[in-house]
Amino acid sequence: MHNESYRSAGVDVTAGYRAVELMKGDVKRTHNSSVPEDIGGFGGLFIPDLSGYKEPVLVSGTDGVGTKLKIAQLLDKHDTVGIDLVAMCANDIICCGAKPLFFLDYINCGKNVPEKIAQIVKGIADGCVKAGCALIGGETAEHPGLLPEDEYDLAGFCVGIADKSKLVGKTAQSGDTLIGIASSGVHSNGFSLVRKVFDIGNSELDKELGEKLLTPTEIYVKPVLELIENINVKGIANITGGGFYENIPRCLPQGLTAEVIKNSYEIPPVFDIIAERGNIPEQDMYGTFNMGIGMVVVIAPENAEAAIAILSKSGLKAYCIGKIAEGKELTVI
Repeated sequence: MHNESYRSAGVDVTAGYRAVELMKGDVKRTHNSSVPEDIGGFGGLFIPDLSGYKEPVLVSGTDGVGTKLKIAQLLDKHDTVGIDLVAMCANDIICCGAKPLFFLDYINCGKNVPEKIAQIVKGIADGCVKAGCALIGGETAEHPGLLPEDEYDLAGFCVGIADKSKLVGKTAQSGDTLIGIASSGVHSNGFSLVRKVFDIGNSELDKELGEKLLTPTEIYVKPVLELIENINVKGIANITGGGFYENIPRCLPQGLTAEVIKNSYEIPPVFDIIAERGNIPEQDMYGTFNMGIGMVVVIAPENAEAAIAILSKSGLKAYCIGKIAEGKELTVI
């Protein structure tokens, strides 16, 4: 159906139909036996398998990709930011020990270019496959006048499940070990500062730098769930906006803090470049970026070696990066 009146206002509904057709294959490959076929239309359906759960608890998370999207738009490369979108939501809910079940996305664009939307959704599907969740719905909204034609914004929503008795809480004790799991780079936070440091948007973006910055956020779901199955995990922190100083304390009981040893792991060169070029103090770097550690897990010291072995088996680098101590202020030494 063609709607010339709506098209004259800047909204092309036929482009929306075309985008849906292009993304169907990618959406389908995220589905499993819990996703009913050809039912619904206005809502995403999911039939959870509750066998093995005594007291199932649903855990949800929502987030976006932030101004990292500006890099994708400048490079006209849109097939990885969907991975970031899933990561930002799924990595949050596994901090409770929850297994992601399903995901929904929201794409807001100035102009619906079906091929571009399909690239974005391909990335979302890639992320869902890696996180082990089904993409069961979404929305693409064309908003002429609100966004420039070549710009878009993304938001996502993820729901997971855990048994109440197995939820990861705040049970750390003084002397416990911090296990840091390596990040894939800057991930998806701090990009307003990154863009300021490299003057991105006001000058031509170097393609090599842009592609380095677009490296997708690591999705830690399956390795961390395996860790939880085998080792008593006392707290998990997703290192996103606010860096070490904001996120690590969120998984600790009151009265305890963390001592992080900065030379205990390899810091990716991109962070040194950002700090040097932007003349950014060390404390601000650790309070903004992940500094090479995308997730922190708290365990008893005697379990450290086994934990690192489990994570390494999944292809992730992991390190003992510090310990839990009494106090209020997190320290990086």
